[in-house]
Amino acid sequence: MEDQKETATQAVCYHCGEDLPKVKYQLDDKGFCCAGCMAVFKILSENNLCNYYVYNSTPGQRFKNDGHLEYLEEPKIIDQLLDYKHESSSIITFYIPAIHCSSCIWLLEHLYKINPAIFSSRIDFLKKQVTISFNHEEISLRQLVETLNQIGYEPLISLQDVVKAHSSSVDKALVLKIAVSGFLMGNVMLFSFPEYFGLSGFEKQFQSLFGWLNLAFSIPAAFYCGHDYFISAITSIRHKHINLDTPLALIIAVLFLRTAFEIIFSIGPGFADTLTGLVFLLLMGKWLKQRTYHHISFDRDYRSYFPIAVTTLKNGKEKPVSINEIKIGDRLWIRSGELVPADAILMKGDAWMDMSFVTGESAPVHKVLGEIIYAGGRQTSEAIELEVIKPVSQSYLTGLWNKDNYKNDTEKQNFNDTVAKYFSLGVFLIAFAATTYWLLQNDSHKAWSAFTAVIIVACPCVLALSTPFTLSAILSVFDKKGFYVKNTDAVEELAKSDTLIFDKTGTLTSNENAEIDFNGSLTGEEKIIVASLLRNSIHPLSRHILKALNVESFYSLNDYKELLGKGLYAQINNQTIYAGHLSMLPITIKSVGETGVNIVIDHTYKGCFDIKQQWRPGLVQLVSKLSKFKLQVLSGDTDNDRWMLDTIFTKNTTIRFRQSPHQKLDAVLQLQHQGNKVMMLGDGLNDAGALKQSNFGIAITDNINNFTPGCDAILKGSAINLLPNFIQLGKDGLKIIKTSFAIAIAYNCIGIYFAVQGTLYPLVAAVLMPISTVTIISFTTLATRWFARKNKLI
Repeated sequence: MEDQKETATQAVCYHCGEDLPKVKYQLDDKGFCCAGCMAVFKILSENNLCNYYVYNSTPGQRFKNDGHLEYLEEPKIIDQLLDYKHESSSIITFYIPAIHCSSCIWLLEHLYKINPAIFSSRIDFLKKQVTISFNHEEISLRQLVETLNQIGYEPLISLQDVVKAHSSSVDKALVLKIAVSGFLMGNVMLFSFPEYFGLSGFEKQFQSLFGWLNLAFSIPAAFYCGHDYFISAITSIRHKHINLDTPLALIIAVLFLRTAFEIIFSIGPGFADTLTGLVFLLLMGKWLKQRTYHHISFDRDYRSYFPIAVTTLKNGKEKPVSINEIKIGDRLWIRSGELVPADAILMKGDAWMDMSFVTGESAPVHKVLGEIIYAGGRQTSEAIELEVIKPVSQSYLTGLWNKDNYKNDTEKQNFNDTVAKYFSLGVFLIAFAATTYWLLQNDSHKAWSAFTAVIIVACPCVLALSTPFTLSAILSVFDKKGFYVKNTDAVEELAKSDTLIFDKTGTLTSNENAEIDFNGSLTGEEKIIVASLLRNSIHPLSRHILKALNVESFYSLNDYKELLGKGLYAQINNQTIYAGHLSMLPITIKSVGETGVNIVIDHTYKGCFDIKQQWRPGLVQLVSKLSKFKLQVLSGDTDNDRWMLDTIFTKNTTIRFRQSPHQKLDAVLQLQHQGNKVMMLGDGLNDAGALKQSNFGIAITDNINNFTPGCDAILKGSAINLLPNFIQLGKDGLKIIKTSFAIAIAYNCIGIYFAVQGTLYPLVAAVLMPISTVTIISFTTLATRWFARKNKLI
């Protein structure tokens, strides 16, 4: 290795782009500003990660090492920071302000190459977050943070919700740039007054001075206030892709170069007023868009209180409460199949937790008394009693529902990105064509005015706003009617659906007012045994029978098992009890029918609970409104209710009974292979696989403790009759988006018509640009409300 203090050939640090000091550091013929940056390069080089520098030149952040990380060795602090911990594996989410480009994403998702104790790392670029899964026996939390520090990505560690705590950090930087650009614009306008109103003899003496002052003000306007547009444009071009910032960056650059050229060579006053005014208006438009997105995000984080009721235990009595009412110290009763909403300690019961929503691993994890159970786990065995030790993080549960952290999806190009490519190319072609025409006419002034005005007036801001703003407004309408859709992309899938599959039990029927008859006899002791078994299940039939039994006390149990779609069994007071379908009973019973919940205690048949479920009101009207869709009913029950379903549905409806969860999944797959867009409606219990596989899965709930992250929406049972209205509003939303694009195109065509003639002054174009944005926001808001009212949703 050469002497570290040799003079390097580069003018800036190879890693972070800082200016090189007099005392330079060099490694592999590359210059660095400090030993830290050189150390980062050495780490990347030793681990074959130098492709980091391929994505962007000087992408790194300057190395910082304050050494104050001793607190990360404290077990209590570690437990508060971790999202999940079990045996040797842990998961943690860091907020890293230094994440700023594609190189950052590439490097942080290859941390496993730097240290094999890091299993995986996933980036949320917009939130500047990285979720890391690691082996805490081989690398401590402090060592993990030190590793991130060494490669220049120091996490900002806080015990608060990082998204909420730092959501305003970008706004502060943007507000500062707006303030600076406004100051620059005001001064440039002041010095440009003599040009606007004609120069007198006295003012001409200051013409040169005013021009140089305007040029000086243009430098920070272009290269500080407009910095983000250049970075975005350069990054997109390097990736052979044109985004919506590319034409904006071009016009800022051209305005500055033209201004510098005219002032330096005393040709004219330049375009400093247009440049500073344009940057100010662009930043104001960006701030407006950010506030819009922030409002949307805020609504989704705090209004997506899913219809999930958590059962708390107070003085031995069960009481359902909403998850936002849970406090530290509360006792929770989590049944088989329920999701744990907050970090808690296991106080009672045998816990086998399915952590697949958190870790991606579906194998149940056994927890012992006194052990921490993390939010997001689903209990798969008997009901357990927990004591809450951390408040509920609504955004964490929202995250579980909105995405699969460990699922690698192929990258999809959204509608805006597709439009951006053709839109930007079209704008460039028109601008250059107009410029060429006026140059051929020997009118350089009009050529320049046409070029700048075309690019400014065809501002793409409206394209970036219309889709999310419209769909988010629709989500707000849905929420108020008890229809909770997880994100805006799902609304598009809702609108595209052409085939509907209904489950029967819990979907077309409701257990709220079901009639229960017991054919047999149970002693008072046996009623308590049956209730003690059913108390552990989330299934609607179990809960309804439990309510009918109305016992005051319960017994503890062992060896609890719940067979999907069949029933339950356990050991209670040294007795084996079965409750469920005939096919799961240990003895053969011939004298009863197939329906109902059969009870067997110690190989003795005790009878059957016959449940007459109530059909949801208004089903005939609902089905008639859905007549234009392909309809199917897939039921796990017997065909006793076929006559009723034949009355409700048309002859073209496919109705199948005795369908297992696997058969329901196969039915969805078969329809999708035929090119259908499938919407599945079920209770999320026996049809979870089909719900997740469908293009749009809806979990129907009647205020039970059922939260299904695998679905796309949760619908209150009382709102099922509004399903056609929801679908129609989704379709209307797509119409609004297309209409807003048509308005934008019409606006651009009118603006471009005057711009190409050179009659539209660039500053006037810059003023018209945010007006189009306000127009689209107003249109989408009013149109959404009008369609919502038309569909009787407000």
